[in-house]
Amino acid sequence: MYDRIKGFRDFYPGEMVARRATTDALEEVARRYGFREIGTPALERAGMWTDKSGDEIVEELYAFEDQGGRHVTLTPELTPTVARMVVAKQQELSKPIKWFSTRPFWRYEQVQQGRQREFYQTNVDVFGSSEPEADAEVLAWAADALTGLGLTGEHFEFRVSHRDILGGLLETFEAEVDAEAAIRAVDKSEKISRAEYHDLLVDAGLSGSQAAQFDDLVSSGDLEDVVAFADSTRVTEAVENLRAVLAAAEDFGAGEYCTISLETARGLDYYTGVVFECFDSAGEVSRSIFGGGRYDDLIEDFGGQPTPAVGVAPGHATLSLLCQRAGVWPDEEVSTDYYVLQVGDTRPTAGRIARELRDRGHVVESDVAGRSFGAQLDYADSINAETTVIVGERDLENDEVTVKDMGSGDQIQVPVSEFPGEHEAPTFGDFEN
Repeated sequence: MYDRIKGFRDFYPGEMVARRATTDALEEVARRYGFREIGTPALERAGMWTDKSGDEIVEELYAFEDQGGRHVTLTPELTPTVARMVVAKQQELSKPIKWFSTRPFWRYEQVQQGRQREFYQTNVDVFGSSEPEADAEVLAWAADALTGLGLTGEHFEFRVSHRDILGGLLETFEAEVDAEAAIRAVDKSEKISRAEYHDLLVDAGLSGSQAAQFDDLVSSGDLEDVVAFADSTRVTEAVENLRAVLAAAEDFGAGEYCTISLETARGLDYYTGVVFECFDSAGEVSRSIFGGGRYDDLIEDFGGQPTPAVGVAPGHATLSLLCQRAGVWPDEEVSTDYYVLQVGDTRPTAGRIARELRDRGHVVESDVAGRSFGAQLDYADSINAETTVIVGERDLENDEVTVKDMGSGDQIQVPVSEFPGEHEAPTFGDFEN
């Protein structure tokens, strides 16, 4: 007997019904916004991550040397892959490029609430626009996707910030600061104690008093105070851009879900501008529902022409936790429109009825295991069949089939030549005289 590998999940049919309904809802909203679906590989060169984040990131990857001697990894996220794809056909693609995809990713990390080592995300990205409207459209898609699942502003909030506000603030201190390390510390600040957070800021180059002052400014979220303290063009322009994105998000219908949170930093080093995360308003889901932001330098870093970009990626595990908490997670049960039950040597007629019902788009099952009448009825009930069509030898002798409503138990006889006939979804009233 083999055990499932830690951090990897099995999804049985009932669970997949709910997962598929959720994925379809996210993707349908993306299509309505004009995003086009792409497919991407599971394996990439590990250098796409180590070159930017350092060799230490290998500990978080499913990385190995393949038989050709290449250092490769199962993809831990999508952004570098789509950046590579844009570079490959940059001159051929119409701008802005608007792509989405849903697929699994892999990270070797501690398994916890809302995080497995194999996980699924729906990624939505815009390439080729530096305008605030591009950031706002990504936020608007996220808002429409979540509310389309039945969630409301009582269930989630978008925390929005700007990386240059943090970077500009750090520049104002008279210290040799490792800005990337300090920003990663900000990203961890809500997951660790204040003392640990301050220690990380000091390790990044701030003095104890500077770390406290920086923390006060960031935690307050007061943009006017931040601009006044920094007195720098970089911070002023970042604040203006953040406000412009929030104004556009308001016009696009997402403003009510957005709050300014300068402690939202996003730990990955390729983010360059506005960044955002979605959280459970009640705090019951410990991880963010999704994260995203602007990464304007990544296409150029991958050898392409300078191309601004912004994207977001809801994680399905945390999204399911949020939907379950809010009571809007789809029912985890299979459903069947028709079960065609065979009694005796009736396969030709039963097969014809099943084919015609399927041709009309119905979910139809029939016996493939040679079971008895009672066993077939039990099976029809177990798959939540709404209607059972009984094709029996005695009925066929009278040129009839029996149509049974599985909910009420009522049943009627219908001329076999009239079933399913012209009726898209036969009901008892269709055949009553």
